[in-house]
Amino acid sequence: MSPLAVLIDVLIVRPLQPSDNRSTFRSGHIELDRFFQRYAGQNQFRHHLGTTWVAVDDGVIVGFVTVSAAHLELGVLPERLRRKLPAYPLPVLRLARLAVAENTQGRGIGRALLRAAFALAWRMADEVGCTGVVVDAKAEAVAFYERLGFFALAHAKGGLGDRPEPTPLFLELAAIPRTVERDNGSEPA
Repeated sequence: MSPLAVLIDVLIVRPLQPSDNRSTFRSGHIELDRFFQRYAGQNQFRHHLGTTWVAVDDGVIVGFVTVSAAHLELGVLPERLRRKLPAYPLPVLRLARLAVAENTQGRGIGRALLRAAFALAWRMADEVGCTGVVVDAKAEAVAFYERLGFFALAHAKGGLGDRPEPTPLFLELAAIPRTVERDNGSEPA
C-alpha cells in the first residue's frame, strides 16, 4: 500500500490512478457520474485542479471524493469566527464532489471518504495552511453535512444557469478530529 493510501474500515482510500477503470461507476447522480468518468482524470493529471480520492473495495471503485485547495473571504464566516482570524483570505480544503456507487450506498463509504478528506485538511494545515473544509452542497445533501457539524456560510447568489444553486457549508478545522481511524499502521491521507 502506498504511503498516500489509507485503509479505512475495510476499504482502501487512495488517490485516483490513471489506470483506474471509471467507466462503470454509477452513483445515481448523472452529473457526478459524468464528472468522475470524463473529467476527474484530466482535472487531476493534466490540469492539476484537484485530486480525486477513491474508495476501493475488492479492486472496484465504490466511491470518490474530489478535493482542491481554495480560500474563503473572512466576511462569509460568522462573527464568532471572524473575531479570531486575520482579515485576509483564509486557506481551506474544498470538497468539490462526493459520490458513492448505488450498489454500495448505506455502508459508510461516504463517511470513510470524508474521514480521508478530513485527514487531508489536517495535513494541509500542517504543510501549507488550512482553516477548515468547505463544500457547496446540493439541497438534498445539506442535512447530511449539517449532521457532521458543517454550517452555512453567507454567500452571494450566483448564476448556475438551469442548475439549482448549492449551499456553501463550512466546517472549521478545530471541529475535525486530528486523527483518522488507522489500520495496519497506515498513515493518514
